[in-house]
Amino acid sequence: MKCPKCKQSDTKVIDSRIIEDGFTIRRRRECANCGYRFTTYEKIELNVMIVKKDGRREPYNREKLLAGIRKACHKRPISEHLIKKFIDELELDLIQKGEKEIPSSYIGEKVMSALKEWDKVAYIRFASVYKEFKGVDEFILQIKELGDESGSKE
Repeated sequence: MKCPKCKQSDTKVIDSRIIEDGFTIRRRRECANCGYRFTTYEKIELNVMIVKKDGRREPYNREKLLAGIRKACHKRPISEHLIKKFIDELELDLIQKGEKEIPSSYIGEKVMSALKEWDKVAYIRFASVYKEFKGVDEFILQIKELGDESGSKE
């Protein structure tokens, strides 16, 4: 691992700890050349292809998923920690499935389920893109369905 300060490749690990999820290792490193200390993280690599609705395949991209959820949750009372924890759990689920290809619908439904629990506005925002609403009528129908679900629980 190269030192981010002096770019020398002679660094050593001075401390390793398992992070609370149990699937990430945090390592403190020190550069033998300049003495600079820095932190690295080691995670299990998720190497799956996502099969889109139209049949296209693309590699799983955590940042793309995170960006989509962040957009849906923009200015809503949902913490970044909750979003990242959800994505960590989703990735673990995908690893445990052991499949090389995952339908985008599987991930989309998982995200919508979580958003529906967290915040109805974020859910509608995500659903409008994911379900490709064609007009206002589809928004209204989805909102009515949410209202009916909330009313039946109370």
